[in-house]
Amino acid sequence: MTNRVRKAVFPVAGLGTRLLPATKAIPKELLTVVDRPLIQYAVDEAREAGIEQLIFVTGRGKSALVDYFDAAFELETTMREKGKSLDPLEPSRVHFGELVSVRQQQPLGLGHAVWCAREVVGDEPFAVLLPDDLMSGTPGALKQMVEAWEKVGGNMLATEEVPQDRTGSYGVITPGKTDGAVTEVLGLVEKPKPEEAPSNLAVIGRYILQPDVMRILDRGDVGAGGEIQLTDAMAQLIGKQPFHAIKVDAVRHDCGDKAGYVIANLALALKRDDISPKIREYLDRA
Repeated sequence: MTNRVRKAVFPVAGLGTRLLPATKAIPKELLTVVDRPLIQYAVDEAREAGIEQLIFVTGRGKSALVDYFDAAFELETTMREKGKSLDPLEPSRVHFGELVSVRQQQPLGLGHAVWCAREVVGDEPFAVLLPDDLMSGTPGALKQMVEAWEKVGGNMLATEEVPQDRTGSYGVITPGKTDGAVTEVLGLVEKPKPEEAPSNLAVIGRYILQPDVMRILDRGDVGAGGEIQLTDAMAQLIGKQPFHAIKVDAVRHDCGDKAGYVIANLALALKRDDISPKIREYLDRA
């Protein structure tokens, strides 16, 4: 077993129903924020953190996600002939063998999606990134997590504080000892009622997990919503392995939500020197 996080799982089989009709024919992960698709932001974040193998868990109608990272012969040839730089395409290229794709034939939950990658993950720790959660920050959220994980080992979740009345939309931790941004996890519950939530520290879409979680997911236990919940499987590792949460220094944009998606476009556009003046000018007039 390696003590490095080399592999990352991207569960990208979802239907994106909250963003219909845009996602009827286009995978939600290919919707652009400014000029890059959501999946590109997640892959960039993973690469910055030292990830060497990208594992996409896809479904029917999602082949465009893999095609996006392939060579685009006609496009590149035309650009070369016209003397245009290929630099804008560089992030969307993958090295030979860097990207692996597996299928989740039925939408049976996040836990099931992660479990579908078990043979590729093998017997080593791995990261999980949900591209819906665009994490804006420098260094990236996963890099911060990896650096903290290298000190404490075990399993690690990214968390953020949410209003108490919104705990029913998240997995929520029972916190233990805190050391800076890192908090020991004593318990984990999926979508608790506000009056029953053990804290307001909600799990967001970044994880570093030990391969033991796959053995728990093997059982196919069904949880909230009739789905195989990753939260339930992770909870069974608490007390058996080191388990921590970290509040990363990054801004989370929920791009699975229409308002969150629009806000993400505005927030990232305002950070861009090339387009922010026009955006600010418009906002001042609006």
